[in-house]
Amino acid sequence: MAKINFGGVIEDVVTREEFTLSKAREVLKDETIAIIGYGVQGPAQSQNMRDNGFKVIIGQSQEFKADWDKAVADGWVPGQTLFSIEEAAKKATIIQYLVSDAAQRAVWPILKPCLKEGDALYFSHGFSITYKEQTGVIPPANVDVILVAPKGSGMSVRRNFLAGSGINSSFAVFQDYTGRALDRTLALGIAIGSGYLFPTTFEKEVFSDLTGERGVLMGALAGIMDAQYNTLRSHGHTPSEAFNETVEELTQSLIRLVDEKGMDWMYPNCTATAQRGALDWRPRFAEAVLPVFQELYARVSDGRECKRVLESTGGTDYKSLLEKELKELRESEIWATGIQVRKLRPAHS
Repeated sequence: MAKINFGGVIEDVVTREEFTLSKAREVLKDETIAIIGYGVQGPAQSQNMRDNGFKVIIGQSQEFKADWDKAVADGWVPGQTLFSIEEAAKKATIIQYLVSDAAQRAVWPILKPCLKEGDALYFSHGFSITYKEQTGVIPPANVDVILVAPKGSGMSVRRNFLAGSGINSSFAVFQDYTGRALDRTLALGIAIGSGYLFPTTFEKEVFSDLTGERGVLMGALAGIMDAQYNTLRSHGHTPSEAFNETVEELTQSLIRLVDEKGMDWMYPNCTATAQRGALDWRPRFAEAVLPVFQELYARVSDGRECKRVLESTGGTDYKSLLEKELKELRESEIWATGIQVRKLRPAHS
């Protein structure tokens, strides 16, 4: 592993240069990899591995017709590379368990009997193992239990791969039965196209992931946007002006500067007025939201957020209730305005 200085803290990471694609192929040359679930991460990870030359099959229930049809459209052939969950798991030596967290609990009684001695059970989220008392997902002792968690959506994992880059991933070994669990894990991380790999544990992965999704990545970001947009609107600014100042300038300009060289580089590339205001108000926002993040982390670590996920997503009316919430978000003024603003963006020449 390479030792990298991250802001004064030395961490071990695994790069493509030290664990090459050819090495990954050698480690996995006798393995058959089954992707269980063709929903969010399944399509990206399976296609990336197929493109990289690994032996991959899909396990997907035909009951979920949209996912089955998507797998067929992506080139997986029923009876050859596309099977039921049970059949794919029995054929494989590495089982990538990529159905949703709630579905993992439901599918586990079907999948567990298919695991053979020496198989590897792979996750891209620490949820089911960390909260095993609530999920009931307790692997047998005679298999490897490993994790590679891309730090991005399945769509981004695929897009970045096709662009020649990659999404960074964390990795962990929970159970090493064969003595090869670490090599299998790193090889799979390279196989799915990770930019680089950094070590974690199942518990740390799920704690950071749930905090991040509810916080900066999705929940906090959407909430802060709502607050600023509504403040501007309440003071007479038009929807277009409020949206451009809240969302468009962030996504089309500033965040790209942050992506390129960091927040400290973005600040000097804005006006002196903007820079001064940002430096003054940054600590006030940090102070205001810190208690919310502390409460959020506590709820994640003590299992309350797990309980909320399993109870809400496990209901028979979950999809209809979810669509109602998403419809409300979609039809809110800020995001209805966003549809029109995006249409007005100049077309690429």
